[in-house]
Amino acid sequence: MQEYSTTPSYIAERVSRLNGESAFAILSKAKALEEKGIDVIHLEIGQPDFQTPSNIMEAADKAMAQGYTGYGPTLGYNELRKTVAEYAKKYKNVDADFENVAIVPGGKPTMFFTMLTLVRPGDEVIYPNPGFPIYESCIKFAEGVPVPLPITADNNFRLDIEKFKSLITPKTKLIIINSPCNPTGGVFEKEDILAMAEILKDRPDIFILSDEIYDRLVFEGKAFSIASLPEFKDRTLVLDGFSKSYAMTGWRIGYCIANKDIIKQFEMIMVNSVSCTCSFTQMAAIEALTGPQDSVDEMRAEFKKRRDWLVDALNKIEGISCKLPRGAFYAFPDISSFGLSSKEFADRLLDEEGVALAWGTSFGEYGEGHIRISYATSLDNLKEAVNRIKRFTERLNKEKLAVS
Repeated sequence: MQEYSTTPSYIAERVSRLNGESAFAILSKAKALEEKGIDVIHLEIGQPDFQTPSNIMEAADKAMAQGYTGYGPTLGYNELRKTVAEYAKKYKNVDADFENVAIVPGGKPTMFFTMLTLVRPGDEVIYPNPGFPIYESCIKFAEGVPVPLPITADNNFRLDIEKFKSLITPKTKLIIINSPCNPTGGVFEKEDILAMAEILKDRPDIFILSDEIYDRLVFEGKAFSIASLPEFKDRTLVLDGFSKSYAMTGWRIGYCIANKDIIKQFEMIMVNSVSCTCSFTQMAAIEALTGPQDSVDEMRAEFKKRRDWLVDALNKIEGISCKLPRGAFYAFPDISSFGLSSKEFADRLLDEEGVALAWGTSFGEYGEGHIRISYATSLDNLKEAVNRIKRFTERLNKEKLAVS
């Protein structure tokens, strides 16, 4: 995981508990190489390479013309909150009303606000590893104790129920689940979630943060939300938004669905921090959820096409093994056979071949031996990238032979 450099002594200690996000550090290095005239293929950033659908942009234009450019309600406009509740019932089978919804500026605020609301110093938080690096960062900031749950290729990047059960202690306060998962593309099956629920039924003091930001990007079957189980409705905080499914990463708008007491605490945190979420983007978000969904279907179909080609191509490279991801837009191939750490592999690949991707340990210690490839780029770019990766690995294999 990428950490910031040593901070001056006058900076408060709590800030030192925050970590950076390596994908952006890799992007900066790649951009510096491009400024020197080096051709770089970008596979490091997790954002769709599609334009925001035109009907959503038109709704934003209309909203600005109508005066939605000032402060809005702290928790969001009720029209959008009601729309999110209806959407949750339709697509997630989650029973919610508008008072269960907080509109927030992106996905990360829900992570941060959840820790500030629920986690006391010393509370343990179980989180997926490898997983989105901000989970661990937020846990540490809230003075919680991060407890990594290994998500491994041996289990096809599914939830390991027995391992999960073994990590629960009297100090466990929160469990984070992410399905489909960044960085692996793994999906927790319905049976996995039900098994988790069975384990937790006698621990009503434990809450769940369910990160469902990629749940419209499942290629086989459908995502299953633990919040759809009536007995877990009030114990689950659902994180979702518009960045991935509607190609709205720069719009910075998301939402949390939770019990009303938690939503009230989110409101207080927002009053004391961001005030509210941008007004005209909320009107665009209503259009995203209620307007045509063709763009989501088309994007998912294109991602599946790229996934199928990429995984097949990677598995043809000597020394690389790649599981078939079932969701999101990431592949997480195993490169451990080359004898390099995941960071060494990624750094050399960028320096020697101009392919920028994320190393596995930037998502946690259990990501060692893997790299993350974002296939949110054109098929032509993926083909060129695979050619360069193959050329690079052929050199690595020759180096191994020379040493032996």
